[in-house]
Amino acid sequence: MPIFTYCRDRWRVLALLGALALGIATGVAGAGTAAERTLHEYGWQLRGDSASGDLHIVEIDARSIAAIEWWPWPRTHHAQLIDQLRRAEVASIAFDVDFSSRSSAAEDAALAQALSRAGGEVVLPTFRQRGGGGREGWTDSLPIAPLRAHSMAAAVSIQPDDDGYVRRAPVGTITDGVPRPSFSAMIAGRAGSAGSDFPIDFAIDPSSIPRHSFIDISRGDFDPSELAGKHVLVGATAVELGDRYVVPVHGVIPGVVLQALATETLMSGVPGEVTWPAALVPAALLAWWIIRTRTRKGFVVTALAAPSAILSLSAVGRFAFNWYVEIIPALAVIVAASGAAAAMRMVAAANRRRLHDGETGLPNRLALEEALQGTGEAGLIVAKIIEFDKIAAGLGATGAAELIMRIRDRIAHLQPGSVICRVEDRVLCWRCDDQADLDRRLTTLRAAMQHPIEVRGRRVDVTLSLGYAVGDAQDPDQIVAKAAFAAVRAREAGLAWHIHQASDGEEVERDLSLLGELDAAIVAGQLEVLYQPKLDIQKGRIASVEALVRWHHPTLGFLTPDLFVPLAERSDRIAGLTLHVLERTFADLALWHAAGHRISGAVNVSAKLLNSTDFIAELRHLIEDSGVQPDYFTVEVTESAAMHDPAAAAAALNSFRDLGIAISMDDYGTGQSTLSYLKQLPLNELKIDRSFVQHSHRNPSDAVLVRSTVNLAHELGLKVVAEGVEEPECLSYLRSIGCDLAQGYLISPPVASGEILDLLDGKVADAA
Repeated sequence: MPIFTYCRDRWRVLALLGALALGIATGVAGAGTAAERTLHEYGWQLRGDSASGDLHIVEIDARSIAAIEWWPWPRTHHAQLIDQLRRAEVASIAFDVDFSSRSSAAEDAALAQALSRAGGEVVLPTFRQRGGGGREGWTDSLPIAPLRAHSMAAAVSIQPDDDGYVRRAPVGTITDGVPRPSFSAMIAGRAGSAGSDFPIDFAIDPSSIPRHSFIDISRGDFDPSELAGKHVLVGATAVELGDRYVVPVHGVIPGVVLQALATETLMSGVPGEVTWPAALVPAALLAWWIIRTRTRKGFVVTALAAPSAILSLSAVGRFAFNWYVEIIPALAVIVAASGAAAAMRMVAAANRRRLHDGETGLPNRLALEEALQGTGEAGLIVAKIIEFDKIAAGLGATGAAELIMRIRDRIAHLQPGSVICRVEDRVLCWRCDDQADLDRRLTTLRAAMQHPIEVRGRRVDVTLSLGYAVGDAQDPDQIVAKAAFAAVRAREAGLAWHIHQASDGEEVERDLSLLGELDAAIVAGQLEVLYQPKLDIQKGRIASVEALVRWHHPTLGFLTPDLFVPLAERSDRIAGLTLHVLERTFADLALWHAAGHRISGAVNVSAKLLNSTDFIAELRHLIEDSGVQPDYFTVEVTESAAMHDPAAAAAALNSFRDLGIAISMDDYGTGQSTLSYLKQLPLNELKIDRSFVQHSHRNPSDAVLVRSTVNLAHELGLKVVAEGVEEPECLSYLRSIGCDLAQGYLISPPVASGEILDLLDGKVADAA
């Protein structure tokens, strides 16, 4: 069983515990303080509340300072203000003005008498300030004794946070050893303990608090009805008096306005505060919800809904219950859980991609290997789709994938319980250990495949070549190779299926042996690169060559490419083989150019390499190191490779075009290319397959196809190469229809590099 599957529940628990640990660490360290403050500030800005109107400010403003020409003012002015406010029948009077030092005896007495006439209900400030003069500690300041006897004292001290902003106000404090309520608590009538504080509601707009100029009130120049029953707070707003605080949302405001905002806050009730540990409980439940969600859509929904739920919890607490909920540690839990879940989903997705075919989603060869782990002997059935390239070219990549799925569905219906894997593009494989029932199974499947498969409205005839093999489950590649070889044997013999026999092993062993020897053969120089010339028909001279690889095996002798190139492709060794051919080709091109022959060279590149960034990078280095201009080089790709997925092929081929090299479509006419496909591809050249060219001078249907292809290619701005030219009459016909290049044994068979120089001296012109 894969480790990921085994641990899928364990990681969820660990992810939750890790997320909670992060949330707790965030809360304990106070790491979320800044974010918490930012959230509160956004909330205040969004709300934008107005003041209640029950509290009015009488401001010592610039106009009042100008009217009373010196400061501090004679205290008779404050006495007059108190008398005027009493006559207006205000609910309460509080002064945010320092009366801790004496003035003249008459002035102090006048203010004390006014306080006495007010029944001792006027609130005067007491506050704490640093000692100054280089001394440590604090000094308590209270109104002078004559004034204290006829008033109430309340604390106005407010301390900023570590960043200099004021966000909280005290409910009560101790000055001169006596617990006292704060200004805001006294005016709002809220009880509390000394040392406790509360968050100020900065959603309240300071400009919505009614204001009156001190000089107007003291002179009686106001409408008493505006102040009747209201709480009045007296303090300085004039800039020159310097009583300023920095607060969120509103910037710098006067101290009396800050006291008013604190009072307005308490008039709505003392705000409650829910600390971060309480918020971790719903966060943990939401985090577990995120972690346990199975589907991708569900994960996206929960990952977005969970933080929204926490934010909504905070909003409900604030608006419905006047609570400030500390949520950043809770959000940290949600984010951590989402991140862990996302990471594990990516691991799961990577695991799925690793074990599943990218085009169809079917289990792949690796999935088969994992399924066979821990078992002894296993039997496998392999089904190879005959002429898959041709079918795929007609259906396109998406249609071909759909066809594979339709075949899988038909097999699964007839082989219930079988897990069908796609081990190669045209090969399906599944386990079958019941050899006694094998004939019936394969006969039934073969009969079922006689019926066409419908794909996107088209009925497609599909033929399967079936093979079966038994082997050690610890070496599934060998079993697949044997079963696949058995399928090939069935196809070659015209049988419905073939069961791998011991005698078949020799050929398989040969392939495996060749595969193991291929890398060493490159190093040992056993692989030779030959070149088949391409004749410029109109000019009568060789214009290009195609590189072809041959293997001179020390024991098996001369090996043609069809014996080892497919092996290299299946084993991912094709890149090394191709790069070897490219390196030799560039070296020979450089020699021919140095000898004065500016011909171009072409190399066939496997479809497996079209999207390989590593291969393209190596090709770029080879071009740069060779000194050969890239426009003297052509990459040839087969029509079936290009037509399997034209859009992807176009994107891949553009990577080669970006290097400055030309692109040729090889074997044109064997697939199912259309004009629209050709327009998509960044081609420079078409090579018409020899099966159409060889008899085009005598077969009318072949002649029509070749002539129309030449015309079509020229309309698209492409050159045309005709392959398989073996007779002078064929060459003459190609010349008459304007074909550009010819390749075949009439021109020259593939020859070694040294013989190309002889051919370039004009011998071919005589043959032509």
